[in-house]
Amino acid sequence: MCGILGAINSRWGDHLEGALASLAHRGPDARAIHRDGETTLGHARLAVIDLEGGAQPMLSGDGRFALVFNGEIYNFQQLRAELTSLGHPFTTRSDSEVLLIGYQTWGEALLPRLDGIFAFAIWDKLNKTLFAARDRLGIKPFFYSTTSGLLFASTLAPFFELPGFPTRLSATALRDYLAFQTPLAPDAFLADCRQLPPAHRLRYDANRHTLDLERYWSIPRPDQDGPQTLADSITLADAALKESVARQLVADVPLGAFLSGGIDSSLIVRYMAEAGAKRMRCFSLKFTQEGFDESAHARQVARLFDCEHHELPAPSIDATAFLAAIHDLDQPLADPSYIMTHALSALTRAHVTVALSGDGGDELFGGYPRYADPQSAHPERFWQRWARLGVTHGILPGALTRRTLHGRELLAYRRVELGPWPRCRKGMNRYLQPEALAACAVDETLARWHALVDELGGELDSATQMRADLWSYLSENCLVKTDRASMAHGLEARVPMLGNPVVEAALAIPAAIHLGQGGKAVLKGMCRDVLPESIWNRPKHGFSVPLRHLFQGSWRATGERLFADCEHLAPFLNAGAAREQWRRCLDDRGGSRRLTYTLLVLLAWLERHPGARELA
Repeated sequence: MCGILGAINSRWGDHLEGALASLAHRGPDARAIHRDGETTLGHARLAVIDLEGGAQPMLSGDGRFALVFNGEIYNFQQLRAELTSLGHPFTTRSDSEVLLIGYQTWGEALLPRLDGIFAFAIWDKLNKTLFAARDRLGIKPFFYSTTSGLLFASTLAPFFELPGFPTRLSATALRDYLAFQTPLAPDAFLADCRQLPPAHRLRYDANRHTLDLERYWSIPRPDQDGPQTLADSITLADAALKESVARQLVADVPLGAFLSGGIDSSLIVRYMAEAGAKRMRCFSLKFTQEGFDESAHARQVARLFDCEHHELPAPSIDATAFLAAIHDLDQPLADPSYIMTHALSALTRAHVTVALSGDGGDELFGGYPRYADPQSAHPERFWQRWARLGVTHGILPGALTRRTLHGRELLAYRRVELGPWPRCRKGMNRYLQPEALAACAVDETLARWHALVDELGGELDSATQMRADLWSYLSENCLVKTDRASMAHGLEARVPMLGNPVVEAALAIPAAIHLGQGGKAVLKGMCRDVLPESIWNRPKHGFSVPLRHLFQGSWRATGERLFADCEHLAPFLNAGAAREQWRRCLDDRGGSRRLTYTLLVLLAWLERHPGARELA
């Protein structure tokens, strides 16, 4: 894992060395700059494979191409063998050189061949073009700006270090953050930046000053020819996950695993053991609050596979740890488990450089109860249309808004914290100043979600819900959490559940099979003969965080201070409404803890970035 950045035809090209320092946590082992006229490429390296030979920026043998790359290519050994058979010599053992020579050989046709987590850029000195791409599911980040020429970086952090770079906030990204707890690609929290969406490639022509984006992979729709029985589905998924884990054990540095004691992480540890991983080390959190602690299950799995197990007491994650974690975010993310993952990553990095994670198991294998609740289960009743008109015109109370919704609209209402419902508790108008509300285009809050659903088939059935999550909740929340939390400590997090073999296998299995046995039937079947029943046959737990306890305890003083300073930190918010939300949570008067946390994270992030308090 690494941090990358670059500038082409940009007035900030001479300032990249200082900006590169902001990525040092992503690449603590080395930093280097390559210049070619008006093009500058920077790289901060976390050395994992070929510690001596994999330095970047990496140049092709003839000097024409220069590569900066963040990620890992898991099938690089197979690709290297293929390229060697075509007559291409290699001077290193790194996957970076495979990526570089692969692009020289196949051009953009390289992308469908890659199994990995990546965001990379390749400068063509001859044609004066930059080619960049991001992996299928957006596991690795890529931000860019065309404010002056082309600028790009792994995160937004380097843009804050460029003298005079505009740091106005994107109103639409703020809207999406308040609704979904994270900005949604292609928007970024800075108005003058964009995110390259998952499964997209970018080409910049420095001669013509043109930028071209294109998607190179699409989420496949359900396949009628996929396995039709649970037994066949288990066989298919078992082979795929075994292959994916084995590919992701390649490293020249110590390697371990996050282990919560749930199905996903326990299976990862199982396949690591079966692949012959030596001296396995596992890491987990231990909570004291009843209903949140899974550490006993994690210890059980660790003993089963003879792992060296390490636990971090969650109560040690106090207000200081909270602020440190938020300060490591390049843009706000209001997933409470990020704070815990940040602390767990610090513990893990003290022992290993690479950790395997179970991310993706719920989205691919039917782990959320909402997948079993399709829009067809909520048809429009004869009275709802009239009731909606009554609510809209103020004849009926706004509190009835949810009852007037049906089908896809009802499911969308349940998914967001704030949205375009002005007279109910989820109305975003309560928390934004009038000017900000207009700039945010609140009526378009759900437009991107609906467009994704339409592309995937239109009917929000179980299969579509699972697929839509891949490019929304998974890519914009879960994977951002894991990337930022781990890379804040120079820890590489790998996600075998999202390897190409597993994604292709899981999406070939009918949703009805996944959702059997209360969900995750396929993964439970893979556990049945090798893991204790106490691991796979218990209610879904998730990575829950005791927000009520934290708000009323170790985070209280920090929350009081931030909400008291709301007018100054976030002039676009309705400070009175924000403070009332905080008070309701403290007094147990029914305030949404998720919304309160969303506002708290925003205020803490804005305190860290005083130049980013004005909406574009």
